Amino acid sequence: MLTRSSFFPGEKQLLGRFWQSASGYWRGPSAWTAWLLVIALIVNVVLQLLTQYGLNFWNRDFFNAVGRKDQAELLFQALRFLPLAAASIALTVFSVWARMTLQRSWREWLSNHLYADWLTDDPPPGRSSIEGHHEAPEYRIAEDAKVATDFPIDLVTGLLQSVLTIGTFVGVLWSVGGSLAVEFDGISFAIPGYLVLAVIAYSALLAIGIWLTAGRLTRVIEENKRMEAELRAIGTHVRETREGKLEQGPGISDRHAVGAALKAVIAIWRIYCWQLMRMTLVTYTGLLVTPVVGLLLCLPKYLDDTITLGEVVQASAAFVVVQTAFNWFTDNYAKLAEWTASANRVAELLLALDADRAPSA
Repeated sequence: MLTRSSFFPGEKQLLGRFWQSASGYWRGPSAWTAWLLVIALIVNVVLQLLTQYGLNFWNRDFFNAVGRKDQAELLFQALRFLPLAAASIALTVFSVWARMTLQRSWREWLSNHLYADWLTDDPPPGRSSIEGHHEAPEYRIAEDAKVATDFPIDLVTGLLQSVLTIGTFVGVLWSVGGSLAVEFDGISFAIPGYLVLAVIAYSALLAIGIWLTAGRLTRVIEENKRMEAELRAIGTHVRETREGKLEQGPGISDRHAVGAALKAVIAIWRIYCWQLMRMTLVTYTGLLVTPVVGLLLCLPKYLDDTITLGEVVQASAAFVVVQTAFNWFTDNYAKLAEWTASANRVAELLLALDADRAPSA
């Protein structure tokens, strides 16, 4: 059974303490750079969505031309594809630059803030060291601060893109798919917007599957990071003792201490592996099955000559796009868990530094 390694209050307070410091980047002298990059990312997301929308209709027109074996139309559609592809590539490359520039800038600001707090020139007497579960603060600043600033940019950008995608392509599914006529036990009825209802239900099933199979992932990642940090701290202590920089204290041998720490790392890594395996089972199954589900749902109307081949491809592609957007939580669950664990560890360090600066009783 995993237990929380921190003696600080609950996770909400930890995340609150993290944002109290990290949000300072979005205010003050650095704010204009931050918000300029945010605006650039938002504009880029909108333009990417418009390009994807254009490609979706290109799919319809291209495959309709294939169905008619219209060579002239196929040549026209091939030429029409070129600017759409060029725009998509250029916007994707620009999004990498804007996203990583924002991540680098935010990390630099937060790391400088943490180093300034840690390396203060006038610590209170008798309170100069950070004790408890806060060994190796330099690692928390170098690694956890990186994850804690990188992932929010990726996650929020992806969430914005998913919301806009759902709002746009649900309309495509509704208009192209229309209603599905069903006859059951002598009763005929129509299901309006059946493709939209199907993609919502399908995405909900995948999200529930992830929650059931990887619900403890945040705790597992946090415990894994703590064990890894302890192993590094013990190794550093052993090296400095052998080099004569520290005095050898009483207690267990160096080899036994390192061996116990390594055993704990391997044990938590095994739990982490099983969590990821179960989550991968759900996500990869969804990745393989979703395009087939979209096509199968469109086949009844195609066989009845209600929609064309191009509309089948268009609707099935829109089904995949909408399902992927609905699946933002499922696809990013591991990243959310890792960000939460790193943000918690940075918050623990911040709270420890707050206590270190507090006057002694």
